[in-house]
Amino acid sequence: MAHHHTLPRSHPSSIQKQRHRHRWRLWRLLLPISPLLLPIAWIGYRELENTWIQPQAIFILGGEEEREIFGAKFAHTHPNLPVWISGGAPPSYAKRVFKKAGVSTENLHLDYQAIDTVTNFTTLVDRFESKGITSVYLVTSDDHIQRARTIGEIVFGSRGIKVKPVTFASGRSTEPIRKTVRDGFRSLLWLTTGYAGATPPVIIESSPERSRI
Repeated sequence: MAHHHTLPRSHPSSIQKQRHRHRWRLWRLLLPISPLLLPIAWIGYRELENTWIQPQAIFILGGEEEREIFGAKFAHTHPNLPVWISGGAPPSYAKRVFKKAGVSTENLHLDYQAIDTVTNFTTLVDRFESKGITSVYLVTSDDHIQRARTIGEIVFGSRGIKVKPVTFASGRSTEPIRKTVRDGFRSLLWLTTGYAGATPPVIIESSPERSRI
């Protein structure tokens, strides 16, 4: 009569058990903070991406004189890039600022459709896309960049246009986060409905002097 021998059941080694315990402890540590890891990873990727972006234009957000003065100085160091100003000073003043900085006004584009930061982007995104612009230097003050960059990454990002922030020290505290959340929501609203939550003013092309926005 044949005897069937049952092979002894293998047991995980003590080393394997230790590894399993270590992995479990690691997961127990990571799970509670996992909601925080994704934003951190995204911010890290975004900053890394900025190192290799080569913008094709300079985009200055109007609204205060210092932005255009700083933008003109920055444009002087990038003479081959076209400059777009949204909602800035009247044409005659803006051109004087750039001429004083030694920048040719031939590549200076002044647009006065915007009435706020969200419409700075929504009124020009089609124009940039039609010109094949895929990346821009985003020029504004340091207290304003968080909100501006959020809007830009939603509005411009929806058309494959990347933004690379360039800021100057304003001496002011960063804007309240609620403004970023509000305008981020408005940008998403524009993305889904085409409406930015504000109506741009009627533009009178024949008027050379326009009030600042």
